[in-house]
Formats: sequence, C-alpha cells, structure tokens
Amino acid sequence: MRMATRILTPAVLVACSAALSAQDYDITANYTKRTAMVPMRDGTRLHTQIFKPQDKSRCYPILLSRTPYGMRNYGPKIVRRRLGPSNRFAIAGYVFVYQDVRGQNGSEGDFEVLRPPRRNRADPRATDETTDAYDTISWLLENVNCNNGKVGMWGISYAAWQTVMAMADAHPNLLAVSPQASPSDMFLGDDIHHNGAFRLHYMFHWMSLMGSLRGDLTGKKGDRFRYGTNDLFAYHLANGPLSTVDDKIFCRKLPFWTRMMEHGTHDDFWRRRDPVRLLDDVRPAVLNVAGWFDAEDFRGPFAIYEKVEAKDSDNNNHLIVGPWRHGGWARDRGDSLGPAKFRVPTAKEYQRDIEFPFFEHHLRDNTSFDFGGVTVFETGGNRWHRLSRWPPADVVQVSLQLRPNGRAELKSSPRATQIGCGSDRGFDEFVSDPSDPVPFTAECGPRIDPGYMVEDQSFVANRKDVLSYTTEPLPRDLVLAGRARVRLFFATTGTDADWVVKLIDTHPDEKDREAVGYQIPLACEIFRSKFRKSFSKPVPLKPGTVTKLEFELPDRYHRFLAGHRIRVEIQSSWFPLYDRNPQTFTDIYRARESDFVKATHRVYRNQGAMTQLLLPVQPN
Repeated sequence: MRMATRILTPAVLVACSAALSAQDYDITANYTKRTAMVPMRDGTRLHTQIFKPQDKSRCYPILLSRTPYGMRNYGPKIVRRRLGPSNRFAIAGYVFVYQDVRGQNGSEGDFEVLRPPRRNRADPRATDETTDAYDTISWLLENVNCNNGKVGMWGISYAAWQTVMAMADAHPNLLAVSPQASPSDMFLGDDIHHNGAFRLHYMFHWMSLMGSLRGDLTGKKGDRFRYGTNDLFAYHLANGPLSTVDDKIFCRKLPFWTRMMEHGTHDDFWRRRDPVRLLDDVRPAVLNVAGWFDAEDFRGPFAIYEKVEAKDSDNNNHLIVGPWRHGGWARDRGDSLGPAKFRVPTAKEYQRDIEFPFFEHHLRDNTSFDFGGVTVFETGGNRWHRLSRWPPADVVQVSLQLRPNGRAELKSSPRATQIGCGSDRGFDEFVSDPSDPVPFTAECGPRIDPGYMVEDQSFVANRKDVLSYTTEPLPRDLVLAGRARVRLFFATTGTDADWVVKLIDTHPDEKDREAVGYQIPLACEIFRSKFRKSFSKPVPLKPGTVTKLEFELPDRYHRFLAGHRIRVEIQSSWFPLYDRNPQTFTDIYRARESDFVKATHRVYRNQGAMTQLLLPVQPN
C-alpha cells in the first residue's frame, strides 16, 4: 500500500457543531435511568444500567461498555457527569448501557481476571466474555424500545479488553467498536510482564485493589490496601523475593496472584488470555486508541491494529495515537504531561474530530469518516499526521552505535566501523547488585505517578550501574517513526540478567531554550535474558560468554530537533517498576534470598560485537 501522509489542520478535520457545550449539559434533565438483570445463555444474570433519552420522537443507537470496576452509580438516581466517551454523545442522543461483568458488584456468577475464551465453542451453553457481550446485545435490541438496531462498544483498559473480546464472533448488530488501551499478550507486554519481566508494583497494587473490589449495590467496596509507608522502593525491597509475598502479604486470598506465581513462562495460561489470537474475522469497524506515554497498555493497541489490518479490505480499521498517559485522551486536555508540552489540546481534538464522528458515521450515518488508516501525533514537532499505515512505508534504518567515553554516533549502515583506539577495551562494565537496584523514578510516594514516563532521567546520572552514551548535537531534525531495535552484545558473571534500554531526547543546555537540559525518555524497554531464545523454554547464560540479544523498543513518532542530542542508557534493574532478577538462573517466582547475587555485566561495542540501536527514521 502506498503511503499518504499530511499534517492535519483544523480545515481538514471533521467539523463538529460549535453549539455543543459538554461541560454545561444536564444529563439528569435529558435522560432516564433503568436497571435490569440481563440473562446470559447459562442462566447467569448480569447487572446492567440503561440510560435513555427522554425525547422519544426518534430512535437511537446503543453504546455499550462492560467493566469489572463497578459504576459508582448504583441506586435510582442519575449521578453521572458524563455518558459515553464524552458528553457530545449524550447531547447527540444515544442509549448508553453499562454492565458489571460476571462476579462483580451486582452481577451474578464468579469473576475471573482476564477470563480466557471457552474451550468448546460448539457447546451452546459454554460462556466467556464474547458470549456475554453477544447475549447482552441480543437482549438490548429486544427489550429497549426506541433503538435503531445499531450497536457500538467502547472502553478503556480492562473495559477495552472486554470490547476486543466482543469483536470476536461479534453480534451482527455490533457495527463499531473502540478499544482504547486494550492489553494483549500479558507475558510479552502491557500490564503484567514485559518480555518476561514482572511488573512488580503495578500488579501488586492492582491485585490488592481487585481483591477488595466487589461491592454491594451501593458501590461500597472493601478496605483498600495500606502500605504503611510513602516509600514504595523501600517497601518492596523489604518484602524480599516474590516467593514470600503471597504468604506474607496477601495470605493466599488473591487467586489470580497465586496463579500468576505458578506460571513463570509463556505457557497456555498466558496465551489463552491474549484476545488478539481470536481476531481472524473482525466485522465491526474498529477505532484503536493508544497513548505514546501510556505506562500500562501500550503494546496491545498496536498488536490489535496489526492483526485486524492484515485482513481489512474495507478500510474500517483505524489507529489513533496521541501524546497521552493511560486514559489521558478521555480525562485530560492533552496539551501537556508533566514537563512535556504539546502546545495544542490533543485530547479535546481527538474527542471532537475523530471519536465522535467515528461512532456517528457507523451508528447513525450522520457524518462522513474518511480518516482511514492511522492518525498519529508527532511529539517534538507537536503536530498531527495522517498516514495510510503504521509504521510509515518510507522509513530508513539508521544505526545508533556506542562509542568509548560515553559517546554515541549515528551511521547510515548497521555495520560496525573500526574505532581504532588502541587503549580502548571495546566494552564498558558495571556491577549489578540486586540489593541496590536502579530506581525507576526520583519521586517518593505511595503510588506510581504516570508522569514517570516523561520524567527527566538525570536522576540516575551518577549511578555506577547505569551506562550512558550521547551523540553530538544534531545538525538537523531527525524523525523517529516506528520501533527502534536493540542489538545488544553482553557478557556477565551470572547465569541470568535483565537489560533495560532507554532512548532519550536530551534538550540543549542554552539558558534561553525551554526545558534546559531536559532528558525526556522516549522509548524504554526491559528484557529478561533467560527468554532470549524462547519465552516458553528459558535457558541460562554461560558466565563470561559474549551473548547477542535483540529486542524492540516501543513504537514512537518523535522529532529530535536540531541542536538536541540522542542519548542511550543501559542498566540491569528498574525497581520497583519491575521485579529484581536474582542473576541466578531459576524460577524467579520461587527464588530464595540466597539466589540473589551480585554480577558484573559487560556491554560490548567493538568490531564484530557492536551494541547499537537500529532506528526507523522518516526522511524530512
């Protein structure tokens, strides 16, 4: 497919009525609320709230969202400030439906985290999230009057995963879906693991929340977990190995945590929970949404887009990526994130010019929607672009190679050049100590601030276990478009090691510039070495042996401006964002304190063993 790209300006964006005033819209004066227990094919009933326009002079499309988190709107009154993705939908008129999934709040049945698809698809009474969505839509079409027979679904995070599950074997009246930050394979990326490394604090916090989440119909939930300290780093370090957490902290009261600790490889337990494997025949139009700075679910939207795009002949598969944190497109203005400034209200533009017209077009035929393909925000340059595919077809590969004395150099070819420094050893080394891991943030608090995704990385500059390499100031702009690939050559005295690679945009030091010296992390990723050959069958490292490891950094569309420098940082821990690697080959979920040992790591940058990043660069 030939790529078409152009910058979006207000003149080419889909127009929306200036009369809409979402902030002032009174939902209670214009909508009625109804509660129903909707029966599934096995007899289980799911608690469902239905909001209908009071105006009965016309029929309305249905917009459904299914969630495990509860609705905080139990009881007869309407207490919502917003219906649907934004109040533009309420003003236009939709039937809004919210549903507790099985086993949560008012719904019957048992809750299972990321419930895998039914094994026997021929069994008419077998159920999963796909059949629950299908049965719910069938019931709504028959029992909610004044609907126009067209249904859409949307959701963020877990509710997005529910939306993706509904796309498989979709109900014929489900015409448009918008999974927003849906997870995909939870061992390879997103919430639970990245390349086999366990996302310690996020899952610890989320599981402690989910363990007390189910409430009654007042929306009241159990007591929240209390850490007893504001220092997350010290708290998790004091807890010791993961093998002690279930007995010492959770007392085996959280079944999914216990099951996670029993599945330390990419086995059937994880593969069955990946919704992407079910997307061979997607019939609804799809609006996939992701944020460049989403700390939870960034891999999923791209995996879903790629799977659906492979068989999309009707140009109904769309990917939208903006400069947002997790869910920021629905909660923020989108003009900044911490110290990172984007100049324009990207979230408001997305809601007005993309999200609302998408559903209006497919569920009401009120607007045209010709955004086919991909709409992405270019950070650094701070502007929207419209592409026919992702990544762009015209990217070329540029090699960012490590050099002595903390230098890095851009080369047009990935082949290593002879350095010719007689005194240079051709490698850099450091000691990795599991008892003193590299922190992921300089902030100290009881929660993870999503702003760490753009936090100035200078706080690790003086650590001896962090290697850094920086280019000279760029003579011209350089546009990164796609996934940078890490080609790492290393050796270690241990039998396992984690590798964290950060790609950073370092701002100029001149005092008249904005964000003086700001080191903004763009694309960062971790890889657990024992999975270098297979995520299902880990193998140990051979101490002292030079080993090659390749993996990808997350997608980015970023403009390194002239005068900025590109920086690469390499380390072996990222705590407590990720669990500690004992650096001894073992099942880390069962590791003992004695398994955690210091190790000396070497990173090579010589002829024949050149560590480098292969950058997908788009010509200006």
